[in-house]
Amino acid sequence: MTYIVTEACIKCKYTDCVEVCPVDCFYEGENMLVINPNECIDCGVCEPECPAEAILPDTEDGLEEWLEINTKYSESWPNITVKRDPPADADDWKGKDGKADLFSDKPGQGD
Repeated sequence: MTYIVTEACIKCKYTDCVEVCPVDCFYEGENMLVINPNECIDCGVCEPECPAEAILPDTEDGLEEWLEINTKYSESWPNITVKRDPPADADDWKGKDGKADLFSDKPGQGD
């Protein structure tokens, strides 16, 4: 098992999770974060830190697409290890459904 970031992170991109990760396995895209499932040690400390409840174990049903996205983009996006302020409109997007179409494959700034 590993943890992955789901579409709930899109346009929210809270970074509370990255500062508690003991193995620095978060990577930053333009409008969301991903976890490298090969680096994640399944400790679970990031899951309760996410205000958007976007981090889930990959064993939950229906997350295959998000496991693929986390795997693919964690190989090319920059690593992020420090908490930063979320986007100004993050709270407006928190809890909204159907954000998958808003996903950007562009990298973020990283550390």
